Amino acid sequence: MEEDWLEAQLTAGRSIESIAREVGKHPSTVAYHARKHGLRSQHAERHAARGGLAREALEPLVLEGRSLRAIAGHLDVSYATVKHWVRRYELTTVRAARLKATAAARLAGGATIELTCPQHGRTIFIRKSDGGFRCRQCRSDAVLKRRRHVKAVLVEEAGGRCAVCGYDRFSAALQFHHLEPNAKEFTIAHRGVTRSLAAARAEAGKCVLLCANCHAEVEVGVATLRHSAADKGMDGSLRPG
Repeated sequence: MEEDWLEAQLTAGRSIESIAREVGKHPSTVAYHARKHGLRSQHAERHAARGGLAREALEPLVLEGRSLRAIAGHLDVSYATVKHWVRRYELTTVRAARLKATAAARLAGGATIELTCPQHGRTIFIRKSDGGFRCRQCRSDAVLKRRRHVKAVLVEEAGGRCAVCGYDRFSAALQFHHLEPNAKEFTIAHRGVTRSLAAARAEAGKCVLLCANCHAEVEVGVATLRHSAADKGMDGSLRPG
């Protein structure tokens, strides 16, 4: 972080936190560079410890859910100072409360626990295979995001459009139809796209991409594909029969 730029920002009366938000850094990082260059925030005097941190200045920041390092950056004091006074006032950070609660849940063998998620607030956390806990909604969102990613990759590699009518407006309406039913190992939908990308690709290689309408017509025999897997082009489309 450039000394001249940082000095200009602090001279203009900006706080450590506002500078941190602008540069996308943690407040403690900005505070570190300020101290490194011998600079000082104009707000430092107001928040400086006078014989210690006042509970009135510290407790609201803890209740906001800030970490010890974030509080240190905000108050322009060291991490150790904040840690000392948090203990002195018997305050509990969100992280400390979570560690305590998860430790108790692990000892009790619980599968779920109620904790505070930064994204979803107070909600249910589910036990992971490694013994830790993760927000159920965050896990669900991550699974959905990955499914969409895998589906997008497979659709693009299969040509990106219905092999019969050419439909390509909405990828969710595009489906994979197995050309050889006996070679089908799993359906490429929902749980199918939660498998490894390599496994999904291998299965998609046995299919042709169809829109929902054409797929339904093929399945009931209204439309017929007179092609086999060997007839697929490199882009996943069907060569003329």
